[in-house]
Amino acid sequence: MTRFFHLLKDTVKIFIIFTGCTLLFYFGLRMMNEEYDQIHRYDQPEGKAVKVFQWEDERLIDRLSIFFRLGE
Repeated sequence: MTRFFHLLKDTVKIFIIFTGCTLLFYFGLRMMNEEYDQIHRYDQPEGKAVKVFQWEDERLIDRLSIFFRLGE
């Protein structure tokens, strides 16, 4: 009977530790999500930002060729 209570006690300890760690992980992820939701990704860049993409008049066949060749 004592062995049963010892096993039950260990099982409850492990369950409490697992639940605590799960809650800590869950609320940590929620805090990180709230932090990143406040960041405006589509604001105009500040400082010495440079536009890196300029559309050139290329034919569609040339673009498809580059796409299939380089795997972009």
